[in-house]
Amino acid sequence: MPSAARNPTIGPELVAIPTSSSLTRNQIRGFWASWGGWTLDGMDSVVYALVLVPAMTALLPRSGIPATKGNVGYYGSLSFALFLVGWGLAFLWGPIGDKFGRVRTLMLTIVWYSAFTFLSAFVTNVWQLAILRLLAGIGIGGEWAMGGTFVAEEWPEDRRRMGAGFMHTGYYVGFFLASLANYAIGSHYGWRAMFIVGGLPALLLAWLRHGVTEPSTWKKKESVVRSWAIWRPFAALFTSQWRRRTILNALFMLASICGLWAGTVYVPTAITTLAQAGGRSAPAAAQIASYGMMLVSFATIIGCFCMPFLAERLGRRGALAFFFSLMLIFIALTFGKVFYMGPSALALFFVCLFFLGLGGANFAVYTLWLPEQYPTECRASAFAFATSFARFGGAGITFLVGYGVRHYGSLGVPVALTSIAFAVGLLLIPFGAETRGQQLPR
Repeated sequence: MPSAARNPTIGPELVAIPTSSSLTRNQIRGFWASWGGWTLDGMDSVVYALVLVPAMTALLPRSGIPATKGNVGYYGSLSFALFLVGWGLAFLWGPIGDKFGRVRTLMLTIVWYSAFTFLSAFVTNVWQLAILRLLAGIGIGGEWAMGGTFVAEEWPEDRRRMGAGFMHTGYYVGFFLASLANYAIGSHYGWRAMFIVGGLPALLLAWLRHGVTEPSTWKKKESVVRSWAIWRPFAALFTSQWRRRTILNALFMLASICGLWAGTVYVPTAITTLAQAGGRSAPAAAQIASYGMMLVSFATIIGCFCMPFLAERLGRRGALAFFFSLMLIFIALTFGKVFYMGPSALALFFVCLFFLGLGGANFAVYTLWLPEQYPTECRASAFAFATSFARFGGAGITFLVGYGVRHYGSLGVPVALTSIAFAVGLLLIPFGAETRGQQLPR
């Protein structure tokens, strides 16, 4: 491993990397398996956001709770928080992936979250839904770590940055597909049909999984990682060599989660509120909310395609700072100002959503950056820890947002305040490990 990769204080050594490598069948098929799983992740994640209002409105009275706007926001946020707790528990997939392989673990995570999403269609009260969302979160959190690690290790060095950006578009293509499904199915057949749609597509990934082999990088270390106890990779993350970057990566991710779960996920509810206040019917408001999520998805996909270029021009830290700045500005503006301008400002709200979506591509930076910071034997564990463990903090913040919605009777101010997390993240970014120009550690 290069010395600069071991020591965060040493600056990156720029290397000229050829750009002519072709992709093998395993690299292509494995990429689509990872991308497809991440697409289903995004679809699953946003399905609940799209059906939050009708699902809570239907389930709260059956749970003995009045379906007021405050209760819809409060219990919806509680369910989000439990989902994030489940995602936080997904850090346990990391050692499993290091020990038994990236591909096997990837498929297991996809089957896991798809099953619990499908079962959500048959709940009879809010508590059953909350438990199933927690269990689905465990699977969703593991897929990103396994897919991102596979692409980083399997793709050739000169295409790895592009692969990271392309893979992350899947999550937001999932947003787009969920929005289309809500427009065509949810608005006509209800929220239960949306959970069924969210759970079924995982069956298609069985075909993609067939014939995909583990990355050669992992195979070379297989005799080492198979001999490790399940806790050893995590212990390695907190040695003096890796502790600083492990803690910082988890803090960066915590800021990102605040933007995704306390910002983007509330977009459908905010649009629905504005549309209904402007006199639209519930089905029409649901369709307008779908348009809004499609716009956010489109903008974030653009950001993911731009990420490899930004990461090379500005460095990994600079790219993350760029996206964090967009999130800081537009969460505060969109929810703190425009939301309170009323239904007449719905068009301006959509303009802000484009830039909010663009900033959402900050997650794509981690797909590139995290694998570059750790060696093969603990890479999946590091990825899973950084992307999952911070969800515990995110769960607490999301619950506070829900409490704020109940207190204010509006989601505007509580969501706008989550922009503070990005201000803190911007202050921490200079302390992160810059890996631009360094090859993936072996």
